[in-house]
Amino acid sequence: MGFLFSTFLKTHEPVIISQWVKKLHTECGEQYAARPSEELFGTITRAVAANYQVLVHKNYDSINIFIDKITDMRLKSGFSLSDVQRAFELYRIIVTELLITDASKKEFKQIFESLNRCLAYTMHRFSDHFQDMHQKKIVQQNRELEQMVIKRTTAHQESEKKYKTLVEEINDGYFVIQDSLIVFANQAFCTMHGYDLQDVLGENFYRFVAGSDREEVMKIYSDNFESQVASQVFEYKRLVKSGQEFPTEIQGKTTSYGNKISSIGICRDITERVKMGKKVRENERMAYIGQITASLSHEIRNPLSSIKMNLQILNGNKKITGNDKRRVDISVSEVVRLEQILNQLLDFAKPLQMNLKPCNIHHIVNSYIELLEMKFKEKNLQIKSIVEDELPPFLADGEKLGQAFINILINAIESSDPFGKIGVTFKKVMDQDIEYAAVLIDDEGTGFDEKDKEEIFKPFFTRKTKGIGLGLANVKRIIEVHNGFVRAKKKEGKGASFLIMIPMGNF
Repeated sequence: MGFLFSTFLKTHEPVIISQWVKKLHTECGEQYAARPSEELFGTITRAVAANYQVLVHKNYDSINIFIDKITDMRLKSGFSLSDVQRAFELYRIIVTELLITDASKKEFKQIFESLNRCLAYTMHRFSDHFQDMHQKKIVQQNRELEQMVIKRTTAHQESEKKYKTLVEEINDGYFVIQDSLIVFANQAFCTMHGYDLQDVLGENFYRFVAGSDREEVMKIYSDNFESQVASQVFEYKRLVKSGQEFPTEIQGKTTSYGNKISSIGICRDITERVKMGKKVRENERMAYIGQITASLSHEIRNPLSSIKMNLQILNGNKKITGNDKRRVDISVSEVVRLEQILNQLLDFAKPLQMNLKPCNIHHIVNSYIELLEMKFKEKNLQIKSIVEDELPPFLADGEKLGQAFINILINAIESSDPFGKIGVTFKKVMDQDIEYAAVLIDDEGTGFDEKDKEEIFKPFFTRKTKGIGLGLANVKRIIEVHNGFVRAKKKEGKGASFLIMIPMGNF
């Protein structure tokens, strides 16, 4: 009689349940370790029965009911999304290990894909439900924040929900390694790395790991292979066919495959999770800056106004002459500069309000080049504009884009030596099927240290003796609110270049 998956599941049901409960206690964090065995046994028994209905009868009623109940239960107990997802993943790992022993390779592949579809459905539904409930909880806790912070947090939560949905969908790669060679891989693994299946099988796994992480990943697999420890989760950068590197998470385990000790792994792209984590930290920092700035602005602005008014009165006194008058003039100038800094802080703390209209980016940049003409002449700087592609009008906030470009141009002027050159190049760029308007501004100035490359766009970072370090941070904020991005590059020899990319599709 041939292999029957339904018989297999019923036969191994006690083993699956007992192993699942055991792994929840030992491999899914402190929250699960603290739960009573009776509770876990009850929930796992229902989960196994529900999965059976999906895998054998394609009936999703039981799994839908179970997901709703377990989501409410775990969220109320303070479980994290990743811990519960890892708990769901254990079913696939346990069944896969049992299948490797009982099923032929052909039957294994067919059943493995069924397991993937079942878990993909479960994860997707659970993640959505968990996120919806979590969203309500966050909103409720933040009602007492100031209106400006509430709006910014709400916008971030909506963005987080969109990207979380994408990242939590099950598009995971599965693979088996024997003697460092990949002997089994699913299509998702191949797609994640940009290769066809025939280009993956038989290849050394470490070929798909970024060079900077290769030694560490090899050590992890070597240690696990020798000790045959329980499954382990770690992060690394995977190397794809194009040469790009992407943050990835692997859950790996040493087991038997084809009667040979092997390493099996589940890899997941966590690019969006990493980006979202950075956005969360940046949003929290911006909210804090906004609160501090708002509270300090009144205390600082009033004394500054009094000082400025009294200095102006003194400046009108005809008895004050010579060096004394020059000192008063300097004091007035410094007070004005302090007011400008305070205004910059207040502007930076406010949420950006977009006024979208059809804009011609050539006209915007060239108008600010003309506005800065005297500054170019002061240093005898030569500015050259190169139009590689005519960029058609597209929806944008022209005034805010102008602020971004003038900040970069002023930086280029200030960092350039007399008689230097500044270049502005316009072109179209296709990136991941999106057409961008690209503006490259490069100079022959002092440039920046390579170690500062990731820091120069952060608020209040500056190496200048004057200024508070908000220029490039504001550039980044304006371009990102247009769904674009800005990149800085240190030129070989001397100077720096800034590439601004703005999608030309409608918002």
